[in-house]
Amino acid sequence: MTLDQIDRAIITELTRDGRLSVAALAERVHISRAHCYSRLNRLQEDGVITGFSATIDPVKAGLGASAHVTLKLRQHNWRELKAQLLAIPEVWHVSLVGGNMDVVLLVRAKDNADLRRVVFDELQPIPGVVDSQTYMIFEDHDSHHPLPSA
Repeated sequence: MTLDQIDRAIITELTRDGRLSVAALAERVHISRAHCYSRLNRLQEDGVITGFSATIDPVKAGLGASAHVTLKLRQHNWRELKAQLLAIPEVWHVSLVGGNMDVVLLVRAKDNADLRRVVFDELQPIPGVVDSQTYMIFEDHDSHHPLPSA
């Protein structure tokens, strides 16, 4: 699917504030409410917009320890492994990557002891996990960049 300037403007505005009403969104991107509604539906049906969510501060939400955890794997079934990793409540993001490691996870836990439990009791025992490395996050920030120009 090719995104035009209006699609990109809609996505940019929703990235800034996912709670915008269709009327407010239409006003911001300078199109009619009906046209905006139709564009928004198409972007969702085509899978460009996959959902809407709240952004939280993990520390204020009681998650004081965060880390990127990398996993080195033996031969595995990625779909099963992905589902298993996403089922762990402390795993917030899963990426299959190329390089020395195979998977990068964003893990958020109550504290360091809880983070240790997740790594040693939940992640390392998974069949096919050969090695893991944990990189503590001291500070992290979301960029919320708009889409680059076409």
